[in-house]
Amino acid sequence: MKIGHWQLECTPGDYEANIRKVVGGLESADEVGLEIVSFPESFITGYYGSEEGARAHSIAADGAEISAFLARVAHASTTFMVGFNEQRGDELYNTVIVVEAGEIIGTYSKAFPCFAYFTPGRDFPIFRKGDLVYGVVICADGGYIEPCRILALKGAQLIFAPHYNYLPPPALINHFQKVRSDHTARAVENGVWFLRGNNVCSGYDAGLDREGVGYGDSYLMDPQGEISVRSTRHTEMLLTAEVDVSLFANLHNRRSIASAKALSATVAEVTADL
Repeated sequence: MKIGHWQLECTPGDYEANIRKVVGGLESADEVGLEIVSFPESFITGYYGSEEGARAHSIAADGAEISAFLARVAHASTTFMVGFNEQRGDELYNTVIVVEAGEIIGTYSKAFPCFAYFTPGRDFPIFRKGDLVYGVVICADGGYIEPCRILALKGAQLIFAPHYNYLPPPALINHFQKVRSDHTARAVENGVWFLRGNNVCSGYDAGLDREGVGYGDSYLMDPQGEISVRSTRHTEMLLTAEVDVSLFANLHNRRSIASAKALSATVAEVTADL
């Protein structure tokens, strides 16, 4: 299975500029024969530090903007996923749509959003492409045990994790180390491939409206916690990789299944009063 991630720079609030990048990125993905490609978290709309900004730049999954977008990518043969601020009634979600041949085949909403104005998602769908079973988490979700564990228990062999990172310079190194360790843990404890797909930012991010660094650092980690391929940092680029899920099939979800069977009741008991 040939997969990839487009590490791109988002223009907050400029849907057309961001969608053009997705359309062009899909053309490149088709040319190199990718079967699945991801784009960054919140890429269509941008990511915002304030609720006012997020609401002003949110769209509905079944709205006119997404419908027009889907019509423009209906010719693409590559399955893809891309994020946006989703308006769902009065609630806002940080959502990724998964698209095949111009049709949404599913959505995932961030379970652990970094801003309180988002409603947490609580659905963990899995998807199939040929013999591959895959799931999606978003950015901070990879720092928690359960989202990836749930997907692995449902059969996901590969987990896509679209990110949007724009970090205060003093926090950069600590964040880099913690995120890398989180992703190693998620891959190893669940026996899954893990694709961390980041954005990149070359200057000031108007959506988050503070000084920061968006350095990229996208990579594919194998089920033993080794990085098989990674991006060039601070650069817009298409990361591609060949994944053979049979290589580590003996590792897949073994620990997650064992711990779920042995300890689920105890975990429920211990956390009941928290």
